[in-house]
Amino acid sequence: MLRPLQKLAAAALFAGLSAFSLGASAAGPMVKTQAPGYYRLMLGDFEVTALSDGTVKLPVRDLLTRTTPAKVDAALKRSFLASPVETSVNAYLVNTGSKLVLIDTGAAGLFGPTLGSLQANLKAAGYQPEQVDEIYITHLHPDHVGGLLSGGAAAFPNAIVRVDKADADFWLDEARMNAAPKEAQGFFQGAMASLKPYVAAGKLKPFEGRTELMPGISAQPTHGHTAGHSVYVVESKGEKLMLWGDLMHVAAVQFDEPAVTITFDSDSVPAAKERALAYAAAAKGGYLVGGAHIAFPGLGHVRKAGGKSYTWVPLNYSSLK
Repeated sequence: MLRPLQKLAAAALFAGLSAFSLGASAAGPMVKTQAPGYYRLMLGDFEVTALSDGTVKLPVRDLLTRTTPAKVDAALKRSFLASPVETSVNAYLVNTGSKLVLIDTGAAGLFGPTLGSLQANLKAAGYQPEQVDEIYITHLHPDHVGGLLSGGAAAFPNAIVRVDKADADFWLDEARMNAAPKEAQGFFQGAMASLKPYVAAGKLKPFEGRTELMPGISAQPTHGHTAGHSVYVVESKGEKLMLWGDLMHVAAVQFDEPAVTITFDSDSVPAAKERALAYAAAAKGGYLVGGAHIAFPGLGHVRKAGGKSYTWVPLNYSSLK
């Protein structure tokens, strides 16, 4: 039988445990946000920082082509996903030691309210927009160029912007925009507005095809998704990273079936061909790959699977110490 003091202590303990189990949330409300979206790695002598612009939910069962909605649903289910898929929008910052290069810029306000975090994440990663020397754009779709602009002015005031001439000629052509379907004209308008301050300052410097842009970074044409879509090859001390841009969009579907395309492709036939070639080269070469729409940080390797299929192997986490 418990003595009075023992009874009192037991009652206090019970009350404390009950308060803890029932009222813990009052002391610490749910935060419901992620940590700043950046991830760093070393590639030879280069520092590479993946930057998140956020995520956007895409109705991929309706967007993917050369397949069926049922097949898309089945592929998504195997990866514990369902349409719409929360899709990452990634950019990559490369510090070569002599230059700071940003590859793609996110959407800013051009692709909905869940994107536009690149500037904040760039600063959280320890850099300022004014420090960026050059910007390489994979293609001029809004979720890759919108971040060039901030409050109507150049978001990166000291940067030169490089993009394949075929893409610039296509998306900056007013006559082509006016001839396009109304639902497609926003893509032209977004590209024109985003590049306007750089064009005015003489800081848009298009290139043509395969081009070394600086020691260790070169452009490689992968036309199809857009007229001048390019991937960027980053190399240092024998290590290699291929930044794919929109060479592929939905990892849960398109690694297993590289022939699946998307309505955003300007020409799906060469887009699918370039994807198949890139998968084969990455699997054979064993080098690192970065994808604009692979779950953040979008870095990993490609391994050959059976038939025409491939497997995505995410990069092992490193604390960089």
